[in-house]
Amino acid sequence: MYYIGVMVDIGSHNGSIREVVPRRTHLSWQRLDRRLENGIPFLWHHHPEMELTLTLNCRGQRFVGDGVSSFTDGDLALVGPNMPHSWVSDERLDPDQPFAAMVLWFDRDWLVDMGQSAPELGALLTLAERARRGLAFSKGHALRARPMIAQLFAQPPQDGFTILLELLRQLASDDEATPLASLTAVTRDSNMRIDRILNYLHANYTGDVRLEDLAAVAALSPSGLHRMFRKHMDSNISDYLTNLRIGEACARLTASDTPIGIISHEVGYASQANFNRHFVRLRGMTPRAYRKAHRRGIS
Repeated sequence: MYYIGVMVDIGSHNGSIREVVPRRTHLSWQRLDRRLENGIPFLWHHHPEMELTLTLNCRGQRFVGDGVSSFTDGDLALVGPNMPHSWVSDERLDPDQPFAAMVLWFDRDWLVDMGQSAPELGALLTLAERARRGLAFSKGHALRARPMIAQLFAQPPQDGFTILLELLRQLASDDEATPLASLTAVTRDSNMRIDRILNYLHANYTGDVRLEDLAAVAALSPSGLHRMFRKHMDSNISDYLTNLRIGEACARLTASDTPIGIISHEVGYASQANFNRHFVRLRGMTPRAYRKAHRRGIS
């Protein structure tokens, strides 16, 4: 999601920006009521906190990890820690009302601690695990969650603790919630090396990423780098890079009329044929067909 006024580390400007969520130390969770007049632009970012987002009065595309899916009014999604994500929309349902998103942030460690604190909250442990890949909640659960989320924003945040726990407990019972990505997210207990690797990859994936440079960033041998990356990301580096590049291409295809050959070059492919091959393998259709099927409001 795109947030104005939230500090970010802009050192990763070519890829996923590491967002810094403003914190109030006396609270276990943070909130943001977003109202935008000109749409939700693509901003590929990640942060250590889990994020629960209720999106209102718009429809568009949701990018989470290597997954791309559609959303509409009332969409409720949970993104795991350090999972790159972005929402994109230029279509609002009521033109007299803004694009809206009600966002809640909390630490995975906190969620796990709550799940371990009482048998009644044990389902939160399962929710924390399922959310590693991101979750889109079913329409029924999202609809029942809306008044609870509205209540969280209608009162002082220090009074919302028990409401938040009940909200998450109810969402944990949603057996129809669907995962949003195929890659396992990096959890908050990951070491600083994997964080440095991710920042480097997301800052440089449109260029020539050399294994030697990445190993130097991690202060590991190439073989050690490969082992650690697969352990934390459930993917090898090559596949992760491909997913980043194709994900960025999807955003550009839906948001502009830039020629496909130029987009393939801008996201890191020297050969358009290679780009097309990877795109079809991951998305099941050509870039041209994807653009035709998914873009909205582009003349």
